Amino acid sequence: MEIDERTRAYIIPERILWKTENQDADVENETTLLEKKSVQISLQAVSPCILRNRSGRAGILLDFGTELHGGVQLLTWNCGKAKTARLRVRFGESAMEAMSEPGEKNSTNDHAIRDTTVEASFLGLTEIGNTGFRFVRIDLLENNSFLELKSVRAVFVYRDIPYLGSFRCSDPLLNKIWETGARTVHLNMQGYLWDGIKRDRLVWIGDMYPEVSVLRSVFGFDKTVPKSLDFIRDETPLPQWMNGLPSYSMWWILIQHSWYRQNGDLPYLNEQKAYLLPLLKQLEGFVKPGGLEPPQNLFADWSSVGNTPAQTGIFQSLLLLALRASAELCITLNEREAASDALSAARKLEKNPVSHGGSKQAAAMLAVAGLADPLQTNRDILSPGGAKGLSAFLGYFVLQAKAMAGDIPGCLSLIREYWGGMLQLGATSFWEEFDIDWMQNAGRIDEIIAEDKNDVHGDTGEHCYKGYRKSLCHGWAAGPTAWLSEHVLGICILRPGCRKVNISPALGDLQWVEGTYPTPHGLIRVRHEKKSDGTVCSQIEAPEAVTIIRK
Repeated sequence: MEIDERTRAYIIPERILWKTENQDADVENETTLLEKKSVQISLQAVSPCILRNRSGRAGILLDFGTELHGGVQLLTWNCGKAKTARLRVRFGESAMEAMSEPGEKNSTNDHAIRDTTVEASFLGLTEIGNTGFRFVRIDLLENNSFLELKSVRAVFVYRDIPYLGSFRCSDPLLNKIWETGARTVHLNMQGYLWDGIKRDRLVWIGDMYPEVSVLRSVFGFDKTVPKSLDFIRDETPLPQWMNGLPSYSMWWILIQHSWYRQNGDLPYLNEQKAYLLPLLKQLEGFVKPGGLEPPQNLFADWSSVGNTPAQTGIFQSLLLLALRASAELCITLNEREAASDALSAARKLEKNPVSHGGSKQAAAMLAVAGLADPLQTNRDILSPGGAKGLSAFLGYFVLQAKAMAGDIPGCLSLIREYWGGMLQLGATSFWEEFDIDWMQNAGRIDEIIAEDKNDVHGDTGEHCYKGYRKSLCHGWAAGPTAWLSEHVLGICILRPGCRKVNISPALGDLQWVEGTYPTPHGLIRVRHEKKSDGTVCSQIEAPEAVTIIRK
C-alpha cells in the first residue's frame, strides 16, 4: 500500500460567470453555492441551488478564482423520482474552454479528462475529475428533470510544503510575477515534477530545467526532483535519448549539475555515475575534429522548429554547456579521464562557428554558452522588439543572456511586458506559450468573451499547443522567479551545497528588494536599498555554514 503524501483541500467558488436563463431550462438560487456550508447532507433541503430542465438543459459556470489541480465535489439533495441525475461536467483553465464542445478550437481530453458525463445521486456526495482547471461548468442533461445542489467545491490536490524562498521589491507587478512563477511550479509538483497539470502531465526532462531552477529558489530541496530525474533515467536505457531527444539527455546532465550545486548531495551524485559516464561518451560522439556533427533530430524548443540554423545553434550551445557541466561532475566523482575527454570535446565546439538564425532563443543560448558576445547579442538581437519573438521556455535564457550583458533594466522591462502580459489577461499561473501580439483586442481568460473580442486561449497557438489544448499552467514558463532571485536578490552559488555564495544585487530601476533563499543549512536573508547617490546598501544574514562573498 502506497500512501498519497499530497494534501486535499476544498475551495468554494468565487463567482457565477454564467447560467441558463430561458423558458426551457433555468437555474435558481445559484448564489447559495458561493456560501461556506457544512459538508454533510441532511434529509431536508435548505436553500438549495436548483437546476431545472423542461425541454432544454440547465447549466451553470463557476469560477474558483485561481488555477487548481484536482477535481470537483458535488453535494446533492433531491433529483426526482429516478433518484439519480445525469450531469455533464466540463473543466477549463479559461472560462471559454469550460464552455467549449469536444474538438471546438482543439478542445480535448488529452492527458486528463476535462469533459465527462456522470451521475449524481439522491442525498449523495460525488467527486469528479483529476486535471488542471479554474472554471467548472455543470449541465443537467435529461428533459423534465431537476437537481438540488447543496454545494459545489473544488477538490484541490497539492503538496503542502512551505515556501522558504521569498522575493519582495518596490514594484508590485514583479512581486506578483515572482509569486505566480513559484505557484506554477508548485502546482506541477505532484507525485513527480510535471510540465503541466492539465496537459503534459509527464516528466519532460528538458522542460524541467527552468522548473528546477525555480524550485531551488523557492523550496531549496524537494524529493520530486531526484524522483523525476531517476524515473527518466531508468525509463531510458542507453543508447536511447531521454524523451526521444538528444537535447533532452543534455538537460538531464545540466539539472544534475545545478541540483548538486544547490544541495551538495554526493551520495546521490555517485548513484548517477554508472549512467552519466556512458551518456557522456554518446554526447561526445556528436563532436568531430571539425566541430559539431548534429543528429537528424535537433529539437530543443518549439520556437525554433523549421529554423535549422537556430536549432543547430541551440543544440551546439546545449551540448557545450552539458560537456562543461559533465567535466565538473566527473572531477567531483574522481573520474579525471572522463572530465578531460569532455573538456577536449568542448574545446572543439568552442572553435566551431554557428548561427542564431534570427532567433532570440538561439542567440541567447549562444551567448550563455560563450559562443557569442553578450553585449553585441543583446544590442542586435535580444533588445529590438522587446518581448516579440520570445519563448515561454527558453525566455529564461534570454533573461540570462541579457543579464550577462549588464542589461538589468532591459530584463525587468521584458519580464513586465511578457509575463506581466499574461497576468493582464487574467492568468494566475504561467502559460505553455504566449505571444504579446495575442493581447491585441483580447478578452480575458476569466470572462465570457464578447463577439468583438479575441479568445486568447482558443484562437491562438501552434505546434502542440493550438487552441484550448494549450496548457495555462506550464512549469517551463516560470523562469522569471528563478531569475529575480538569482540576479535582483543577487544569489549565486559558488560551491556545492551552498557552502559558498556570492551576493551581488542588481536593482535596475528598483528602489529596494528583500527576500530569502533556501540552502541546506538554513535561509539566507537579504535586503538591498538604493541610496540617493545610486549606490546600494545591503543587509545580509546567512547560516554559519555558508560563506558569503560580496562583489
